[in-house]
Amino acid sequence: MKATGIVRRIDELGRVVIPKEIRRTLRIREGDPLEIFTDRDGEVILKKYSPIGELGDFAKEYAESLCQSLGHVAAICDKDTIIAVAGGSRRELMSKPIHEDIEQLMARRERAVLSNEQGNMCGIVAGEASIFSAAVIVPIITGGDAIGAVLMLSREAGRMGDMELKLCETAAHFMGKQMET
Repeated sequence: MKATGIVRRIDELGRVVIPKEIRRTLRIREGDPLEIFTDRDGEVILKKYSPIGELGDFAKEYAESLCQSLGHVAAICDKDTIIAVAGGSRRELMSKPIHEDIEQLMARRERAVLSNEQGNMCGIVAGEASIFSAAVIVPIITGGDAIGAVLMLSREAGRMGDMELKLCETAAHFMGKQMET
């Protein structure tokens, strides 16, 4: 565990304020759920909760199925991080923070077919230039909220179309339904 040197008091309602600098660094926004852990030493640990993270093994298997079906890199992310990857880019993508372009697509609940040819390709990983030439991005919606996205990625220009979009929509819809049950 890393010490920050910041000390906060608990108010009369049992609340404690997480400093803005820490919230910004950890990408914790207003309304984000936090999971609470305790240990035997009396420490209280707050961890940003990812509902998609609960389906980690399932997400990995689904990404592998998409990759096998189409031969493209398939990835699934929560609102912050890529949590499952299948295909040749695991090292470049797994556990990396997602680009703000994907965050914005999820916030708007928009699906997108993107490519360098069309001039609308977006970033995939935060702070890095995209190594892909084409992408399909479909948000995972549950309870009216975007909780993640299914991504289909290709290094070959113009390789994404209606079939890739429909498969990603199916995967996103199915994962959203899994979260509701």
